[in-house]
Amino acid sequence: MTNSDESNPRTSFAKLMNRPAPEFDQAKILLVDDKQELLTSLFHLVTLYGYDAQQALGGEAAMQALAGDEFDLVLLDLIMPGISGHDILDYAAREKLKCKIIVVSGDSSFSGVKHALHCGAFDFVKKPYEAAELIATMETALRQVRLEHQHDAMESQLKESEELHRFIVNSSPDLVYMLDRNGCFSFVNDRIKAMLGYGKDDVIGKHYSELVDEDDLLAADNLFNERRTGDRAVKNVELRLKSKRRDSRVGLTRTKSVWTELTAMGIYADNSERTRKNFAGTYGTARDISERKQAQEVINFQAYHDLLTHLPNRALLKDRLNLAITQARRNKRKLGAMFLDLDRFKLVNDTLGHSMGDRLLKAVANRLQSCLRSGDTLSRFGGDEFTLLLPEVRTRDDVVVIAEKILDRLNQPFVIDGHELFVGASIGIAMYPEAGDSGEELIQNADIAMYHVKGRGKNGYQFFSEEMNHQFSSRLNLERELRNGLIQGEFEVYYQPQVSLQSGTITGVEALVRWRHGIRGLIEPREFLPLAEETGLITQIDEYVQRQAFNEVASWQRAGLGDVCVSVNLTAMQLEQDDFVERFVGSLRASGLPAKSVKLEITENTLMQDMEVIIPKLKAVRKLGAHIAIDDFGTGYSSLSYLHQFPINTLKIDRSFVGDIRSEQGDASIIDAIVAMARGLHLDLIAEGVEN
Repeated sequence: MTNSDESNPRTSFAKLMNRPAPEFDQAKILLVDDKQELLTSLFHLVTLYGYDAQQALGGEAAMQALAGDEFDLVLLDLIMPGISGHDILDYAAREKLKCKIIVVSGDSSFSGVKHALHCGAFDFVKKPYEAAELIATMETALRQVRLEHQHDAMESQLKESEELHRFIVNSSPDLVYMLDRNGCFSFVNDRIKAMLGYGKDDVIGKHYSELVDEDDLLAADNLFNERRTGDRAVKNVELRLKSKRRDSRVGLTRTKSVWTELTAMGIYADNSERTRKNFAGTYGTARDISERKQAQEVINFQAYHDLLTHLPNRALLKDRLNLAITQARRNKRKLGAMFLDLDRFKLVNDTLGHSMGDRLLKAVANRLQSCLRSGDTLSRFGGDEFTLLLPEVRTRDDVVVIAEKILDRLNQPFVIDGHELFVGASIGIAMYPEAGDSGEELIQNADIAMYHVKGRGKNGYQFFSEEMNHQFSSRLNLERELRNGLIQGEFEVYYQPQVSLQSGTITGVEALVRWRHGIRGLIEPREFLPLAEETGLITQIDEYVQRQAFNEVASWQRAGLGDVCVSVNLTAMQLEQDDFVERFVGSLRASGLPAKSVKLEITENTLMQDMEVIIPKLKAVRKLGAHIAIDDFGTGYSSLSYLHQFPINTLKIDRSFVGDIRSEQGDASIIDAIVAMARGLHLDLIAEGVEN
């Protein structure tokens, strides 16, 4: 092996192994010459060194080969008839072929070499050539080809990576931005158009403050000028940015604020040296959280407002009332709390339905708000109850003015869907500090005062006094004792006989309830029944009386005392129960008393409350064999046009008519009329109040 071979170990190794260097295994080589013997000689040399080569005899064949395939290396003769090597060089330059061309020619003149190199030839080898020199030149050219291929591949990958990065950034749901060291935008992604309505050109070069809502500028100074990096950088801070998105409904561009969640971190020219001098700017993202903020606002609104009227609810009223008390205590001022309950609302709700009732409540709320001052708070307490907070009042007269204004406005009719509706209000008023020094105490005492208005006939107002508190406490105590009495079985059933005027015999009895209190003794019904109706306990009392009466009368019949008929009272609450008929039948079966021995007494007012619900139930009971009586006839609606629709057997004349009979004054004519009507309708007649 010669010294020249040692200086070229790769080439020597290729010679020995009859293979090219590994990086050139796939090299495509084109050999071009116009003399066949020279072309064949060159082919043998190249293949001897392990390269694959394609032969082109003359310029025209070379042109065809270059047009039809791609080559890494071309060994080209210059002097050829027809299409010369210079023409091929011009073609390669014109078509921007990437192959390397080594000129192998006997024309070694300076002008020929210069022209060849000028036209893009990689190198020049003079004929006759040395094999080692030619192979070395080929490997240098192929090495350059390999480097250029690698460079092209890296550039292609880099371009794809940049395009992917650009796609990801511009397709991001977040606004991605960069600021220079002065706080001006140097980059924004495409999201800015959809999110804020600005084009990139609108903001590039502009200071960030031009996009920040005025109310958030102070907070933005610390966010957009962020210099920290890593975990200490700004994350998930809420900020409002200006938007000028077009409103499609009106075709206008309106500036508004968009809630965003901002992240930001500093950028440095040398990340290892984070100094003021190296600070290059800020990078960050902004995410549109408007929907989330809107959802939070809805949740917060629902937590502190009534969903029907959109008025503050109890929780918000409590907060404002406690704050107003604190301020009043500090400033030594008064405040008023009103508790308002609508009169006749239940009648509207039951007659026209809950939908109409809801609309009426909205109308009432709007009308009440028109009566208040700017600092007052109107709250829906529940159902048809409202509370009013009146801070900063000087005297009771200030509250009286508002109360009278409310009553005057509510007494005016409400017209909804052609219905003219009338509601009044009962208003209780509690003043701070006279009626209490806490919000809970003021509301409770205003509620007590409101019940006193209800007891006086409704549609008015009343200030709370300590005397009312005592009465209210007594009422609470009575209610508690009433509930305990039901549990402990303190109620008893008394029976009032019903006597026939014709025969003088007892034809039936009416079951009446009495309360034998453990301490107070026997309590008359008029003392506890109104409270029982108000609290809903009347249903339990009625069912107790009915079960007791059915059992006792059934035992009388089994003892041979005759077919005694028992009358029991029914209230509207009991009749409105969905399973009233089933419960009634169950009580009869449990006692063994036949239905024909039972007479159910119901007042006119109860019948008229909800005829569509009550009448079918009464008909079902009548079908079982029970009798139906109208109690206290003549004191209620006295709607004679409806009388024939009711499945009744008996009329009971109220004791007020019987007790006032004065034949010499002609008042007995009322009784005569009722008697005649009962006979005409084939109804039995019972008169109350004849005990004396």
